Amino acid sequence: MGGGSLFESSQGESEVAVVVIDAHDVVHAGIEAWATGSQPRMKVVGHYAHPGDFIEDHPTASSVVDVVLFGLEYGARAPVFDALRQVCRAGHRVVVYSHLDHDEVILNSLDAGAVCYVVKSESGMHLAEAIYAAGSETPYVAPAMARALHNGAVRGRPRLSTRECQVLIAWCQTENKDVVAKRLFIEPSTVRTHLQRVRAKYAAIGRPAPTKAALIARAIQDGILDVDEL
Repeated sequence: MGGGSLFESSQGESEVAVVVIDAHDVVHAGIEAWATGSQPRMKVVGHYAHPGDFIEDHPTASSVVDVVLFGLEYGARAPVFDALRQVCRAGHRVVVYSHLDHDEVILNSLDAGAVCYVVKSESGMHLAEAIYAAGSETPYVAPAMARALHNGAVRGRPRLSTRECQVLIAWCQTENKDVVAKRLFIEPSTVRTHLQRVRAKYAAIGRPAPTKAALIARAIQDGILDVDEL
């Protein structure tokens, strides 16, 4: 590790110090190669496979790291927002970079504290702009992020917790609540409570889902679940 906040390069240009958190080695290598020669300059100053290892080394924000590039992945069939939330709460400026492009995933990432969300299918220009903006504490909205924000405002979306999303996904994919409970290592009564809260939140925004079929439809509409995952 090394560097400093927007430190000066040998050419006198400001560089953005970036740390990459991603489980895949090829992503680390690709980002570092892509960053080389970027204008304005950015420098990858650290690689981590697990968010917990990064937090152990950087429990609070400092001048060593300007921007954290966070590779959001699935864990237990739901995106791992808890780890993202932990990094954001430590004060780090986080740009999420992921193949996940569902509106609900993007909105939940922003709710967790990410300053920007860039989908891997979007051009490198958007990723660069997001990193530079985060490093200078200015806003930037990438295309998929803009779509998610717009759709969320237009159609209304419930503010589901990470656990509620996990229960909802598992419920949509299984035959009964007992199976959900076993999959998530919780009590059947806890499953029922979470589903009651999910239905109450949908009803509160004028999108009731009183049946399982309706709940599945809502989950698909909001990008919580793909049809292929059923």
